[in-house]
Amino acid sequence: MIEKIKELEALSRILSPSGEQKEKWNSRVLQYSDSFLKDIEKDKAYYHSEEKGRGIYEFDISEEPTELTRLITAVENNIDNAGINPASGGHMGYIPGGGLYPSALGDYMAAISNRYAGVFFAAPGAVRLENMLLRWMCRLMGFPENSAGNLTSGGSIANLIAIVTAREAQGLKARDFENAVIYLSEQAHHSLHKAIRIAGLSEAHLRYIPMDENLRLSATALEKAMIKDKESGLIPFFINASIGTTNTGAVDPVNSIADIAEKYGLWFHIDAAYGGFFKLVPGLKEKFKGVERADSITLDPHKSLFLPFGTGAVLVKNKEALLKVHHYLADYMQDTHTENEEISPADISPELTKHFRGMRLWLPLKLFGLKPFRAALEEKIYLARYFHQEIQKIEGFEVGPEPELSVAMFRYVPDDETRANDFNRRLLEEIRKDGRVFLSSTNINDTYWIRVAILIYRTHLDKIELLLEIIKGKLIELRSSV
Repeated sequence: MIEKIKELEALSRILSPSGEQKEKWNSRVLQYSDSFLKDIEKDKAYYHSEEKGRGIYEFDISEEPTELTRLITAVENNIDNAGINPASGGHMGYIPGGGLYPSALGDYMAAISNRYAGVFFAAPGAVRLENMLLRWMCRLMGFPENSAGNLTSGGSIANLIAIVTAREAQGLKARDFENAVIYLSEQAHHSLHKAIRIAGLSEAHLRYIPMDENLRLSATALEKAMIKDKESGLIPFFINASIGTTNTGAVDPVNSIADIAEKYGLWFHIDAAYGGFFKLVPGLKEKFKGVERADSITLDPHKSLFLPFGTGAVLVKNKEALLKVHHYLADYMQDTHTENEEISPADISPELTKHFRGMRLWLPLKLFGLKPFRAALEEKIYLARYFHQEIQKIEGFEVGPEPELSVAMFRYVPDDETRANDFNRRLLEEIRKDGRVFLSSTNINDTYWIRVAILIYRTHLDKIELLLEIIKGKLIELRSSV
């Protein structure tokens, strides 16, 4: 047995590379990273590829090792050069983020130490750091100091945590689900629908509240619907409002909605995954009036704090309600069952094992300070307004509501208006084939709109001017081909 153990040990020690080997790998990965970032301004935002990365299948898992340079080449050919380049300043589709460089360093430090930030006992400093970040978010949103929160993988898990917590805090039982009512607008993010289903509430009534002319949830219509539901013997229990809808960037009237939630005793959730950190911009104070009155808030630092994907957060005012849903004790973890000074993330989330996400958020916030984040967010607001203004100067284009945050919508209306949807699909396809800028689309009341979502910290005025130039050029090409 000893001989077998030694034989296996010799092979397994390969997993602990020598200093020389680490230095070579570090050098090659840094070379790749530096090259990627050096070329980011001139690289495309979208790579049209017939192969769509199929070549990566040649690098399936095998018994024998592969040299790092070959692997990086495979990444460059099959991943970097196919589809969206989400680090590009030309990425203005969906709700982009960006991926700050110090966040990558934070992830590297967290992965090297493999710090387990799930329970206080295992890594008290790591848990303190994450809870400190969450308390900062609570202060930003006007939540009291004794609120709680969790750093999640994104808005989807954050919304799920909020809905499950609301279900229990409101005292809903399984027998009540078919009579429960959830209020939201048609612009609510689809992750809410998924969370409702996962939370066992698929039998609940989803009440879609009409929107005003700017596609914001109508508080007046909300109260009318709620009164009618109560009179019908139903159980209104959850209201969702948005600060920055994904489609249009609309900001619902949260203060008026909070009045209704308090009056009728409903759980009030704000999905601010996209727009939440715009609260850093002083000029938007009025739009955030009443946000402190919510019961829970979803935020996504990987959107409006420009972090890499996989960084969300949920804030819940009622800490006890959050703990009641998620706290669980296991025999094999009895050593961790001590009187802790801080809430453990595992006690307020579906996750037990989790990445030490706090480092990717804390490091850039501390290295840069808040000032450049405020400036970048305010810049994006002005860029959206500028595009909204300039696209109207091109004959034939119409626009959606004036941007409240950093999303603008536009479409071209040809002489034959029945062809408008098809024409705009073709226009968007041509913009994507060009590749220098990536845009996305949406459909509102059977009308096809092209969206410009400006949120990458690398997106500046020159990219908006480039976009306008591309639109003008593609418009001429499409008109001549008709």
